[in-house]
Amino acid sequence: LDEGGYPHISYFASTPNYDLKYAYQDASGWHVETVDTDGIAGLSTSLALDENGYPHISYFGSSDLRYAYRDASGWHIETADSDGYVGYYTSLALDGSGYPHISYFDSYPNYDLKYAYRDASGWHVETVDSIGQVGWHTSLALDRDGHPHISYCGNHTLKYAYQDASGWHVETVDSEGRVGYYTSLSLDRGGYPHISYLGNYDLQYVYQDASGWHVETVDSDGRVGFYTSLALDESDYPHISYSDSYPDYDLKYAHQDASGWHIETVDTRGWVGWYTSLALDGGGHAHISYQDPYPDYNLKYARRK
Repeated sequence: LDEGGYPHISYFASTPNYDLKYAYQDASGWHVETVDTDGIAGLSTSLALDENGYPHISYFGSSDLRYAYRDASGWHIETADSDGYVGYYTSLALDGSGYPHISYFDSYPNYDLKYAYRDASGWHVETVDSIGQVGWHTSLALDRDGHPHISYCGNHTLKYAYQDASGWHVETVDSEGRVGYYTSLSLDRGGYPHISYLGNYDLQYVYQDASGWHVETVDSDGRVGFYTSLALDESDYPHISYSDSYPDYDLKYAHQDASGWHIETVDTRGWVGWYTSLALDGGGHAHISYQDPYPDYNLKYARRK
């Protein structure tokens, strides 16, 4: 959401041309732009707005990690990493100077979690975790010092990596069954991580505090917890959008307050709720973008009043 509370969405258009697209809303309505048409462009997108309200997007484009941004002169596209088949499951954040930081999966030949960032000298690429097949469903946030924190799935476990002045640190957070898919990470005001994810076909949530990690099952009504997106409100309570993939195929929303967890079904019209992305406005109300893959194949947007 921009400063006016209007939504901005990056997404992949599979028909007719496999392009990266960008949609935003203002007082006059919705506007749609095609950003990249070079090959198969726009898978695994992640969007952030800079301090001037301009969009920045990371994505997979024809086997590379690509990065697109707009300024007063228009759109600019860069290749951040082309070493192998890289750029799936991207997650983008901008630092205090407006430079991009991206977590992503090196899907071939290494199957590693990677991290790329740009500074005044150009792009820099690092391998963060290379033990087994790791780096699915990454989610990245920067702390107050600009250090990256990444949640991701590796070897059917939920993993968490963070960097500080001494280097990278990698932890296994949850390994009870087949867990760690569709992760979404936010840092609270104390710098502690909070993560939503799919675990054993349930929506699960884990957070860290001074005493360690705490895991909760939020929703276990069916096969739920696909395509999670997490945001923390001003009181550090979590809000999560996600898909109920079976039996209802609905878009769902869970939020916590002092009385506990509350679960709502947002959209039941067809097979909905893929690729959710959630943001909270200044009043703490949820705004969710998501795909309706059947029967309409539409990009959809819901907001809570």
